[in-house]
Amino acid sequence: MPPGSSVTRAVVCEEYGPPESLVIGHLPSEELGPDDIRIRVRAASVNFPDTLIIQGKYQVKPTTPFAPGFEVAGEAVEVGEKVTEFAVGDRLMALTRSGYGGFAEEALTNTVKAAEIPHGMDYVTATAFYSAYGTSYHALVQRGGLSEGETLLVLGASGGVGLAAVEIGKALGARVLAAASTAEKLEIARQHGADELIDYSRADLKAQVTDLTAGLGVDVCFDGVGGDAFDAASRSMAYKGRLLVVGFASGRIPLLPANLPLLKGYQVCGVWWDNFVTREPGVNRANLEHLGELFRLGALRPLVSRTFPLVEAVSALNAVLGRGVIGKLVLTVGP
Repeated sequence: MPPGSSVTRAVVCEEYGPPESLVIGHLPSEELGPDDIRIRVRAASVNFPDTLIIQGKYQVKPTTPFAPGFEVAGEAVEVGEKVTEFAVGDRLMALTRSGYGGFAEEALTNTVKAAEIPHGMDYVTATAFYSAYGTSYHALVQRGGLSEGETLLVLGASGGVGLAAVEIGKALGARVLAAASTAEKLEIARQHGADELIDYSRADLKAQVTDLTAGLGVDVCFDGVGGDAFDAASRSMAYKGRLLVVGFASGRIPLLPANLPLLKGYQVCGVWWDNFVTREPGVNRANLEHLGELFRLGALRPLVSRTFPLVEAVSALNAVLGRGVIGKLVLTVGP
């Protein structure tokens, strides 16, 4: 869709509901603000929050009709009058300006939420890289203060952010315990650097952590799962540990008995990367620069397990809801 078009082809949520309620249609093109960038979308990452926003279960509740999708990669086709960091033709990975609208042929972002794609990275990899690795790095470094030699437990270690956390944890010098629900998922985590594997569908997670840490517990837990896994992890923390609350892919938001962090002397830290990007753009850019360097060195290997054309967005979202996804799923747009 050329810049200045009045509409853009998109996956449209006309009313809140399951993925099957989505249709392929057109939406009005958003007006370009002075700090905005219009991106010709080439790829859009499919993430768990996308399954929530279409059902009205996410913290962002847009007015219908809208397109889901908050993470895209493509080239800049139009820039606002105050934009100096980027130019038309730049290859960008970005969060959308509004937190949705990415499952479309064009999307708006702004200077705070966009970054140049690292050299040698294609669009599909870039949209799988940006928020997953950005979230995991922010969680482990700014929120978790992960240090070399510490023990890191990653729950949901085969998903996009989970695998990113495994790789980043190894790059930072941690001992990484990867937890997942199947042998296949754990093998992927091992291939991406995990030192120890925990199958929490076969044996008690807390007991396995206790055995692997000689009863000391873990220094940092990266939890994008919630539910029963969080309950077990909350009882598996080391003294002065940091329990990172990243998401609730299990579907259950757990409740934490406040006596646990009191008695064990650990911290519970919330992680919302989008909020961090907006509040601390300079720190985020430094994070992305380090991540780009690690990618060029081969320390980070984003895994895209499957791509779908834009018209098959329903299938992609249902795959995410099925919780069987390893790595990331990506929608491809156009040629």
